[in-house]
Amino acid sequence: MSALTPHPFTVNPIRTRDDLQDALVSLLDSLALFTSPGGALLKLGHTATHYDERAAQLEGFSRPLWGVASLLAGGGSYDGVQRWIDGFKNGTDPLSEEFWGYTRGRDQRMVEMAAMGYTLSVAREHIWDKLGEEGTKNLSTWLAGINGKEMPNTNWLWFRVFANLGLSKVGSPYSKDQLKADLDHLDTFYLGDGWSRDGPPGVRQLDYYSGSFAIQFAQLIYSKLAEKDDPERCEEYRDRARKYALDFVRYFDAEGRAIPFGRSMTYRFAMASFWGALAFADVLPPAPLDNWGVIKGLLLRNIRWWASQGSAILSPQGILTIGYAYPSTYATENYNSPGSPYWAFKAFVPLALPSTHPFWSTPELPHPIYANPSLPRSVALHHPGHIMSHHTSHAFLLSSGQACHYPLRHGAEKYGKLAYSAAFGYAVPTGALGLDQAAPDSTIALSEDSGESWRVRREVKEAAIEGTPEEGGPWLRAVWAPWKDTEVETWLVPPQEGTPHWYLRVHRISSPRDLRVSDAGFSIYGQGADGRALAPAADLLMSLDVTEGTRVYGHAAILKSSAGVSGVLDLIPPEKKQQPRDGQVLPLDANANIIFSRSAMPTLVDEHAGEANRDRWLVTGVFAMVGKDITGAQVAKEWSKLPKLPKGIERLLSGG
Repeated sequence: MSALTPHPFTVNPIRTRDDLQDALVSLLDSLALFTSPGGALLKLGHTATHYDERAAQLEGFSRPLWGVASLLAGGGSYDGVQRWIDGFKNGTDPLSEEFWGYTRGRDQRMVEMAAMGYTLSVAREHIWDKLGEEGTKNLSTWLAGINGKEMPNTNWLWFRVFANLGLSKVGSPYSKDQLKADLDHLDTFYLGDGWSRDGPPGVRQLDYYSGSFAIQFAQLIYSKLAEKDDPERCEEYRDRARKYALDFVRYFDAEGRAIPFGRSMTYRFAMASFWGALAFADVLPPAPLDNWGVIKGLLLRNIRWWASQGSAILSPQGILTIGYAYPSTYATENYNSPGSPYWAFKAFVPLALPSTHPFWSTPELPHPIYANPSLPRSVALHHPGHIMSHHTSHAFLLSSGQACHYPLRHGAEKYGKLAYSAAFGYAVPTGALGLDQAAPDSTIALSEDSGESWRVRREVKEAAIEGTPEEGGPWLRAVWAPWKDTEVETWLVPPQEGTPHWYLRVHRISSPRDLRVSDAGFSIYGQGADGRALAPAADLLMSLDVTEGTRVYGHAAILKSSAGVSGVLDLIPPEKKQQPRDGQVLPLDANANIIFSRSAMPTLVDEHAGEANRDRWLVTGVFAMVGKDITGAQVAKEWSKLPKLPKGIERLLSGG
């Protein structure tokens, strides 16, 4: 394959079981060039992690096993499987130059044992039975080394569950007591309605680790593999999945894109692996998901969308890169090695099913929310603290209350923004100087040094979903403190009937400080049709009717590109007697947005004079349309439909 030839994955239609097998094989073939002579190590790049290089190269070996084992278990074949057989022999042999090393407490090697335990459970005859007496003994000893070691009190405990489960499936010594203790403790993470947090009480992380990346995925795989030995728990896991699916479907749009939120976005199509795990475990959720064609569509559309990103997610040699929609380390974590993206191969588990399974034999169906107009367009999900919006083709969520429980790189941007979009993604800081490097899209940001540095919401003091339907609810309310003497209270109102392209923010800033305030909308692709930077959008604004009666409420900023339209409008009521804020369209530093390497955001910029006016209210309309063929007339028509504040929030503004 030359540098000018598209990688087979990027042109695969991904409609059938054979297509998915071909997609997997094409990605596996690309790994051969980077495999060590003994098969145990894959060096896929040169960037570092907080753990050692040997463990990083072990990741490259282990994570593709989610796909390899599934392919073999479903009756498929792969000519390169010997690479993994050899790798198991050499990686677990203490005398080999490619020995992985025995695990210590809180060791990355523990993480990689999950895929191995799954492999032993579903593809024993293809891998384990080929290792020989010494190979099986060494692998058994190496995997069992995870028992009795300290582990993070998170989804990591599932990795030990799968290590012991795999050992039990091949008749090797394992710790039954450790297996049960880990499962019992993991069950304490459960919150109800299908949702689990990623840790003990006090941890408020309900991201893709709660679903496709780890907890729900692991529960479903376990429910199939351990059904005979642990039937009651397995049925409980299946019941959780049925409930969770009804919420999780809201994180995907009609094209298959998932809403990026939280950490580990470089795992890409693992975001949709929950849907494949449902099929693996033979768990069909209730209506409107009670058709295998719906479940198949949710998985395959997501993988197709990633394939449509073309070479942007692959190196010239066909290796999945660190990044999201293109190679970048700005938004990644210090545990992302060059092999980490292959967690995405969890999406291939349905290949373990025979072609006769209804998941494969049923025709693919569209996203149920878009296919059924009677379903609610906005839904409040109380456990994650999200309000999900599917009023138009733009799927996004409003968020309050979550934060990573440790100092995660760009944790504020991954959990603390006000909104997250499937189509537009989000931005992370690229530096520490200026608004363009801070890149605070979809959030409010405050500066006390004339805009050199900015603070955004990371942790909240209070967060709740409030508002009855009679008051115009629900909406989100949250309070946070950028400094000890400063408090920001924010209300987030989802799109309302008649104004589907708008959502509303209301902020109350209480501070004695003199501050500069940015309140930005979605950042989107920042280039025009000619491939040049976008021209000033003043002409677009001038053509928009933003009046209510005969009164223009305030200033605005808007940009339009092939990705769609993004805008913000100052909607502070005249009775507040405040100067309208200045609208700006700001090009962001390159590679800030995780989807668009060149991006820009609309924002409203304001000066808060703390001594003169300690409390200041801001009301912002956030506007968005998705699509490359939107006309100016369409934008003007939708923009002119100004959103209205719910009655309950109007009373707050009026002091009632």
